[in-house]
Amino acid sequence: MLRKVDRVQIVVRDRRASVRAAEIFGGEEIGGDDLAILGARRVVMQAGTSLFEFLEPTSAGPAADHLTRFGEGLFAVGFAVDDLDVAAESLSRAGVRSHRERGQLYPDPAGLFGMRTVLSLRHERAPVGAIRSLYEGTFLVADHTVAAINYADVFGLDSGRFVPIAIDEFGYTGQLLMFDAPARLDRIELASITDSEKPMGRFFSRRGNSWYMFYVETDDPDAFAAGLAEHNIRFSEHHGLSTFYLHPSAFCGALVGVSRTGAAWRWSGDPSRGGSPGRQTSGPPTQ
Repeated sequence: MLRKVDRVQIVVRDRRASVRAAEIFGGEEIGGDDLAILGARRVVMQAGTSLFEFLEPTSAGPAADHLTRFGEGLFAVGFAVDDLDVAAESLSRAGVRSHRERGQLYPDPAGLFGMRTVLSLRHERAPVGAIRSLYEGTFLVADHTVAAINYADVFGLDSGRFVPIAIDEFGYTGQLLMFDAPARLDRIELASITDSEKPMGRFFSRRGNSWYMFYVETDDPDAFAAGLAEHNIRFSEHHGLSTFYLHPSAFCGALVGVSRTGAAWRWSGDPSRGGSPGRQTSGPPTQ
């Protein structure tokens, strides 16, 4: 059912924060509206072929609750589907309620181990700016094995394509829930903490099951990094400039991973497509 990682939703105090985000990714604002289900006013930016929705709370509701409890940051990761009616029926069969508003489906996070997501019709867009697209959201969950079984059923994913992952450096183990491998890299990364003292572990201790970060690809990481440095935007390298991270202070409280296009295949079941890992530099991402 899930075709690609299509968008992210980010809770902000002032939706005009999208202007700063547009500077970082070279994106452009394409619209805005109000969402009753979230109690928020939304500004939508396109960067690459993906959408970034900035949610400013306007009334009591999930967006305001997030801002009160955690401050600004990543609220939801959205996925594209081919048919919203089919998606709604699939969710219902799996016992997950959903709400439809403004041409999108909002599944009840209570039926998804707390995962907030939004499902939208798949659209092909001409790329804009300095990135190619979103390709991953990282979701922290107490038991990735149980959650993966559930998500395979609810989202119509082939568990035979899932890729196990364990990274001692960051203190977690989990699975990459590939949507359409080997054709596409899009996926959900499920992560269960193995070291509560590392940044991801501390984040999970504060929030429990929740989105931790998202990833984008860029064809020219050197030029992207140069642009960040020019605007004094805080980032750190991990595998040279094939993978680096924007600090949450740079992007409305959200931790953002940036990879050279295709590099993530190195740990996603097809390392021959990932190219050279580059030089090793600084440590893991933090929040």
